[in-house]
Amino acid sequence: MPDRFYITTPIYYPSDNLHIGHSYCSVAADTLARFKKLTGHDVYFLTGLDEHGQKIAEKAAQRGKDPQSYVDGIAAATKELWRVMDVGYDDFIRTTEPRHERAVQRIYERLLATGDLYKSEYEGLYCTPCEAFWTATQAKDGLCPDCGRPVHPEKEESYFLRLSKYQDWLIEYILSNPGFIQPQTRANEMLAFLRGGLNDLCVSRTSFSWGITLPFDPKHVAYVWIDALSNYITALGYASDNDELYQRYWPASVHLVGKEIVRFHAIYWPIMLKMLDIPIPRQIFGHGWLIIDGQKMSKSLGNVIDPAALCARYGSDAVRHFLMREVPFGADGNYTHAALLTRVNADLSNDLGNLISRTTAMVAQYFGGTLPEPSAITPLEEALGARLLALPTEVEAAMDSLQFSTALAAIWRVIGECNKYIDQTTPWLLAKDPDQRGRLATVLYYLAEAARFVAALISPFMPRTPQRIYDQLGITEPELKEWDSLKSLTRRTVGHTVTKGEALFPRVDVKKELSELTAPAAPPEKPASVPDEAARQDVPAIITIDDFEKVKLVSAKVLAAEKVPKSDKLLKLTLDDGAGGRTVLSGIAQWYAPEAMVGKTVALLANLAPRKMRGMVSEGMILAASDDKGSLRLVTLDGDMPAGSVIG
Repeated sequence: MPDRFYITTPIYYPSDNLHIGHSYCSVAADTLARFKKLTGHDVYFLTGLDEHGQKIAEKAAQRGKDPQSYVDGIAAATKELWRVMDVGYDDFIRTTEPRHERAVQRIYERLLATGDLYKSEYEGLYCTPCEAFWTATQAKDGLCPDCGRPVHPEKEESYFLRLSKYQDWLIEYILSNPGFIQPQTRANEMLAFLRGGLNDLCVSRTSFSWGITLPFDPKHVAYVWIDALSNYITALGYASDNDELYQRYWPASVHLVGKEIVRFHAIYWPIMLKMLDIPIPRQIFGHGWLIIDGQKMSKSLGNVIDPAALCARYGSDAVRHFLMREVPFGADGNYTHAALLTRVNADLSNDLGNLISRTTAMVAQYFGGTLPEPSAITPLEEALGARLLALPTEVEAAMDSLQFSTALAAIWRVIGECNKYIDQTTPWLLAKDPDQRGRLATVLYYLAEAARFVAALISPFMPRTPQRIYDQLGITEPELKEWDSLKSLTRRTVGHTVTKGEALFPRVDVKKELSELTAPAAPPEKPASVPDEAARQDVPAIITIDDFEKVKLVSAKVLAAEKVPKSDKLLKLTLDDGAGGRTVLSGIAQWYAPEAMVGKTVALLANLAPRKMRGMVSEGMILAASDDKGSLRLVTLDGDMPAGSVIG
């Protein structure tokens, strides 16, 4: 029976369409799943979406949709992205599916029966984007330690998991199982967190309703971490009438997650499983981020890269190769368009493309397109043959350590050696001497075998390219594409019809591509109804409704106001924003006295990134109008409008 291998990505939070940072993890998981299938494993690959929670409900409301309709749209877009990127999952779990909801309710019931789930009251600082509670010590300067956004005080009745009871057990488990959390730096971080003291975990909420209702207490809904983390077993049928997949594949071989959520997977999840008497996953691997200019990709920062657009322009294999080759898995890596284009030209066009093109062209030219029978070999062939036969083992060792870039580097070293072998053997000179025809046949046979090895070994990384190589080599036999066929050089390819096809990866004009990739979008044509005078006014670019939907405007009531010390312009405003309150620094002191501000209902830009000013953090911006003389007036709302009401 083949070894079983169960791999998962995190279930992504559908607050917006996914970007290339999400694709990094999914392509890695797909690559590893494909490699394990190639090496004969029984593989199951799970991905999906985490669709519940307060943030989703708020996002849906901002866009005038009910939560289910909103996440349905994101789910469809996500599946389309994975199709474009050739991410071939076995299951796509959504936490709004009935199969998941029923299983989560049973999990809560089982946890309640163990005594490790209990009801109490929580009071602390809450980060809505991360859906996490923090103590005042953890949330320094009133900011979430994970995402840097403002937290707000919140108090409500909740159910809790007794994490503290299992603190010492988990420390010992991590120390006794050094491969459990990888890379090692992540394990060190988790041990430091545990040794600092583990608090019990809030796992239900009553302040919103977009979640799974607890069957034994209907006013409570499941809080994100039991709901979300349980997907790895509910998708397999745990706590259902059909748990065949669960019995077959659990425990997971590896959970791939971003480094920002390692704690939830490496601390909360194992303890939950321990409470339920369920085996622990074999490995949690926390990979790094793709960053731009030193910052994580984020819609709010406006620095996200659309992977679908890159795939449409350069092909999914080129994008996948870049993601797996450019950065050691586990470390952060900087994304630039220039780096991607360099990989396309250097790795794919120059190295791989030239090897296949030169090999097939020479077989076509010198042997009429029929791969010849090799004759005697020299030390050059002995060396190349040895490198080819050693390569699968080298690649497998790297893949077992999730070092995708190391595996690709090994393959590309051999590609480089093959191109060097062509220069050393000079087939074009051998072809001029009839006495060297046997030698020429040997050279081309070894090059064709090298191309076959390369095609098989890159197939997990670049699933579309290998078949194009096989087509040019005339290889139709499935067994010549399998892992076992790489244990020896085979002469079964002799006599195959070889044809030179189109270039696998045409070179790109880097300067031209960069100018087009970074060029601003062309302005829309002026509608016929717009007068010339208006068209000539100095106004910002036209935006779409999608651009406007990125802005969160809400009503906020001024509870307190005071001048900022040593500043003639700034007032410090304490606002009720309907979500726990926040502080905003506003440059309106020349026009409004502090006491005149109290009681006003203002328009608040609520999703502006926090900014530190005069040693204080400003958590948004209130709107005002100014004229050409420099006078300023606040945008205020008439009537008794509740704080937090959406503007737009």
